[in-house]
Amino acid sequence: MKITVITATYNSGATLRDTLESVLRQSFRDFEHIVVDGGSKDNTLAIVREYEPLYGGRLRWVCELDKGIYDAMNKGIRMAMGDVVGILNSDDFYTSNDVLECVAKAMSDPNVDAMYGDVHFVRDGDLSRCTRYYTSRPFHRSWMRFGFMPAHPSFYCRKAVYEKYGAFDLSYKVAADFENLLRMIFVHRIRTRYLHKDFVTMRTGGASTSGLRSHEQIMHDHLRALKQNGIYSNLFFLGLRYPYKIGEILMTKINNIFKTRK
Repeated sequence: MKITVITATYNSGATLRDTLESVLRQSFRDFEHIVVDGGSKDNTLAIVREYEPLYGGRLRWVCELDKGIYDAMNKGIRMAMGDVVGILNSDDFYTSNDVLECVAKAMSDPNVDAMYGDVHFVRDGDLSRCTRYYTSRPFHRSWMRFGFMPAHPSFYCRKAVYEKYGAFDLSYKVAADFENLLRMIFVHRIRTRYLHKDFVTMRTGGASTSGLRSHEQIMHDHLRALKQNGIYSNLFFLGLRYPYKIGEILMTKINNIFKTRK
């Protein structure tokens, strides 16, 4: 089984090394890494070229203007030669060296179409301190009516599923990942499996964690995605996930306090 990891980049020079190195450290070696760059003006491509020989032929990359991050992801999915496809953002990195090994083991079951796990957030100044732990353990497809979804950076799906049900809808500004998962998990009921594992370390400040305006756009996109897919929801339903998110942050702070005292 080959796994394709897709990374979309644009002026990602400050963080990309962490991403590439975390892929190279993976114990599972039957992978390819596709970097889709949108025409970076910084040293992003110089870093890609620097690391390319270390991959031993497992890195492919393209640089051309695109219509944003979801367009880049779609290009990567079309280029993918792997049986299973996952997304690793250019400001994120794998939390441990056995992530792809665990993905391969879970996806070796032919009755599983996709799988997902957990992620955690950090601030750029201290990558070792968790500010929020996002677990997908309690997720159920019915929760998507309330705006919940599995942690997308931990989501690995068979390429055949993308080919059958489609990839990312470029008309969504910041929540095409939600619409894509809604379409596959809720509407088409693909067979998924949860793995109790922290997959990815995510820096805050990305497209979906960058302030009030971003959250307003997410709310708008979620409502539109649900309506487009024939699923009833409303602003009150979608608002229920914010107390849940606050609870995750508070629990993370409490856990950090206990760790400090030990």
